[in-house]
Order: sequence, then structure tokens, then C-alpha cells
Amino acid sequence: MSGTLPDLSLVVPVYNEEAALPLLFARLYPALDALQRPYEVIFVNDGSRDRSVSILRAQFERRPLVTRVVLFAANFGQHRAILAGFAYARGRYLITLDADLQNPPEEIARVVAELDAGHDYVGTIRKQRQDSAWRRWASRFINMLRERTTRIRITDHGCMFRGYARSIVDAINQCSENNTFVPALAYTFSGWPTEIEVRHEERSVGESKYSVYQLLKLNFDLMTGFSIVPMQIFSALGFTVSVLSVLFGMALVVRRLVWGADPAEQGLFTLFAIAFLLIGVTLFGLGLLGEYIGRIYEEVRRRPRFIVEAVLEQQPGSS
Repeated sequence: MSGTLPDLSLVVPVYNEEAALPLLFARLYPALDALQRPYEVIFVNDGSRDRSVSILRAQFERRPLVTRVVLFAANFGQHRAILAGFAYARGRYLITLDADLQNPPEEIARVVAELDAGHDYVGTIRKQRQDSAWRRWASRFINMLRERTTRIRITDHGCMFRGYARSIVDAINQCSENNTFVPALAYTFSGWPTEIEVRHEERSVGESKYSVYQLLKLNFDLMTGFSIVPMQIFSALGFTVSVLSVLFGMALVVRRLVWGADPAEQGLFTLFAIAFLLIGVTLFGLGLLGEYIGRIYEEVRRRPRFIVEAVLEQQPGSS
């Protein structure tokens, strides 16, 4: 492949996967070789603290023409690792794949076939998902919530095995936000997306790198990064409470004029009316401020997404 641009770039984020990497190499490269088209594999080491770096370095030395390794200076997260892979990828098609082998590399050919058919974004749905029950239930709940707050329609948002056309990746590379959800961002740019079912296998070695907190944060990024509906709901709630408090106050005035004041209840209900009014105004004001702050927040984030310590790649003209 020396001197030619690859037709396919595979981006694999790696974080503490020393046990899984040899198994991945044994299945990934034969699956890509079988495609009979120029390719490159870009491994992005996300600050691993085990032997992942040395294993990746050894693999680069074995297959330097089709292997590139991007080494982060610290742990920046899976999605930023994917964004780094997109920045270094040269292929016409790009596919993201986790290193844990839960998505079989042999399924890559099916994603490539959909890209060849003209789709610019190919999502995948894990068939007979091999995850715990609570993760499946949480995924369904988040899917339902996302579909009601955004225009993004992704059946299985937790599966990172996806395909992208070069035009979509170029658009993503122009975006500057630090915290984002890559598949959803790609979906917003896609003109002809599709989804296919793929096999899903149990994780044979290692453990999931996503804690409950990280899953919650990821889902918050998904909702707040692509919709202002949560803030609009907050504003509507404040407005509703304000209106109800005003109506409550008017009802107290009418009651006093018609039936007279009840000394035992007059002070308590008046206090409630004033408190509800202030709470409603406060919620409405916070929601309105949130609208503006949210928009500003989307524009002013200019911190670097990641810091690359080194890149292992074949230099032009070298053998």
C-alpha cells in the first residue's frame, strides 16, 4: 500500500486492552485482507496504563504499511480518541471498532457493502446483545428519551461499530466542541443514513471501561449536545408555576372579598402564594438564562480535545 491512499480506514480506540489486543490482531487483519482493497488500521491509545502501548508498537513493526498508532499523552476518553483517529485517517471510508471483540471484525465487510451502496452513515444494531440486563434496559430508556428530545434516530446508540463516508468525517473534523457524541454528530450531517444488524459476542477478556457515571455523562452529552429541549422544558415549568401562583393569589383575593378573611389561614396561604410566585419566577429566569448560556457554551469551548504524544507511522519513501 506504499505510495497510495487507503480506500478504508479503521479507527480503534484502545484503553488498557493488553489481553484483548493479540486476539484482535489475529482476527482483524485477516478480515481486512479478505476485502482486497487498500486499508489502514489506526489504533488510538487513550492513555493506557498497562502494556497496550508496547503491544501496539510491536504490531506496528510487524505490519507498518497498514498500521498507524496514535499515542495520547493522557486519558481523554473514547470519543476524543475516535475524533483523533478521524483527524489522522486518510481513507475514503472510515469504520470505528472497539478493541474488545464484542463486535466481530468479520462483520466489517457488511458495513463496507452499505457504504459502497451509497450510504454516507452506517449504524449497527447489536443482535442478541451480550450485555447485562440493566445496561439493556438503560439503553432502551435513553433511546426513548433521546427520540423525544432530538431529531436523531439511532436504534443502538451504545454500539460504536459504525461506518462513515469521507464527507461525513470531513464535516466532523470541522467541528470544535470538546464533548460530543460522535455517532449522533455524524447522523446530523448524513443525507442517506442506514442501520444494519450485526452479531454481538461476549467479552472474552478484560472488562467494560464504562462505569455507571461515565454512561450517565455520555447520555447527558448526547441530550444536551444536540437539543435545547431540556432547558425549554425547565422554562415551561417555571412559566407554568408562575401562572398557577398568580391564579392562586387571585383566588385568595376573591375569597377575601366574597367570604372575608380567615384569621387562622390568612397568613399561611398568603405566604404560600408569595413563595410559589417567587419560585416560579426564579425557575423561569434560570431556564431563560440557561437558553443563552447553553448557546454560548456551545460556541466558546476552545480547549484542545486531546494531546498527541507520538504517532507511529510509515514515513513516505521508507521501506
